[in-house]
Amino acid sequence: MRIDAFLEQSPMFAVNRAARRFDVLAAHAMKADGLNFLEGLTLAALFFDEPTPVKPSKLAETFSTTRGNVSHCVSALEAKGLLHRVIDSADARSYLLGLTAAGRRTAMRVIKALDKLQAEFEHEAGKEKLHEALHTLRRLEAVAEKK
Repeated sequence: MRIDAFLEQSPMFAVNRAARRFDVLAAHAMKADGLNFLEGLTLAALFFDEPTPVKPSKLAETFSTTRGNVSHCVSALEAKGLLHRVIDSADARSYLLGLTAAGRRTAMRVIKALDKLQAEFEHEAGKEKLHEALHTLRRLEAVAEKK
C-alpha cells in the first residue's frame, strides 16, 4: 500500500503495533490465572507495597491510567477473590486495597511471568539497548504530553 513508507518511519505506528503485540504477550503470560495486564500489574504493585495498603487513585497515577480503569480492575480482582478493599479510616470517602492469600500466590506467579518476559527482552535486545529504547520512548511520550 502507499502508506507503507510512512508507517515504516512512524514511531507512533511502531509503538501502537508493539503495544498491541505486548497486550497479546501479557495475556498469554497471565492466561493461566485469567488476568489481563492491568490486573497483573495491580497484583504485583500491591504485593510489592505490602503490608501497606494502597489507594486505587495511587494505582491510577502510577500506571498512568484512569481511576475508572482501576475501578473496573479492582472489581474484577475482588470478584476473583484476589484482593479486598477496606474503608480508609483517615478518609471514609475512599478505600484501601490489600491482597488476599490467593492474591499473594497469584501475584508471585505474575511477577515470575513478568520477570521471565523481561529476561527474554534483555536477552534479545541487550540490557543497554533496552535501557536506551526505554529512554527514547519516555522522551517521545513527553513530547506527546506537551501537545
